[in-house]
Amino acid sequence: MHLLLIFVDGLGLGEEEHTINPVVRAHTPHLDLLLGGKRLVGANGIVQSDLATLIPTDATLGVPGIPQSATGQTTLLTGLNAPQLVGRHVQAYPTRALQEILSSHNLFLRLMKRGLDVALANAYSEDYFRLVEERRLREGAITLAARFSGTRLRNVEDLVSGKALFHDLTNELLQQRGIQVDLRTPEEAGRVLASLGRAHHFTLFEFFLPDLVAHGRMNLDPADVISRLDLFLGTVVEESDLSDTLIVLTSDHGNIEDDRTPSHTRNPVPTLVIGEKREEVTRKISDLTHIAPAIIEWFG
Repeated sequence: MHLLLIFVDGLGLGEEEHTINPVVRAHTPHLDLLLGGKRLVGANGIVQSDLATLIPTDATLGVPGIPQSATGQTTLLTGLNAPQLVGRHVQAYPTRALQEILSSHNLFLRLMKRGLDVALANAYSEDYFRLVEERRLREGAITLAARFSGTRLRNVEDLVSGKALFHDLTNELLQQRGIQVDLRTPEEAGRVLASLGRAHHFTLFEFFLPDLVAHGRMNLDPADVISRLDLFLGTVVEESDLSDTLIVLTSDHGNIEDDRTPSHTRNPVPTLVIGEKREEVTRKISDLTHIAPAIIEWFG
């Protein structure tokens, strides 16, 4: 049994209007096929097809304000309502209180305690490790969860050998930093993740390019970023044995689905579950607190 968790930062279910929603403007043949011809938008509600189930998933968690990354990701990884526990939605990097939650309840750790082999598929550059060591860079919830569990953080050497992915899928950002790596297509990245998924019981990959682009921190067309994700996901699905592999794609908050604001949104996020044995997971999810428990029970 294998489960691939594809975490997409900043992807909500927005309006079915191409003038404001890059997800609608994007070329997404693989997502369209998975959703039975429907778009990845909020108007469709729960979508069931022969291939997949899409569940609109609440990211506000009963807490006033706009959902944020630190609390959303902590909730997703632990099953605990992080914004409710700390009294607010927390931006970007986990506070000490959130780190305490992650250190004892995270998904990597809990699956390892059940004897399962887990992996974080992302590759990190030497500059990243150096800046963290020098305390000039803080780490996000997913990276911290991996560290707290003892899960190995992969490096550029792993990426070059086909055993890791960079967060942009294509390695363009590494090349721009002067790091000698070959460019990849999204399809090639998809084959790498599918291979890692076959090698481990649980594999997580963090794709946070959508949030960076939606905030205006990178000069890329948001629709092109979604199309990149579509090609990647389509290949992961094609290269995976869906009789014993579950693929789960989800997010922490909305952002890229609404051109009208550079900020996060209160839109539900997608939880897209792909695989023949998905019913046990899909029937238990309606907000971010349900994802980690559903994954653990699926392995049970």
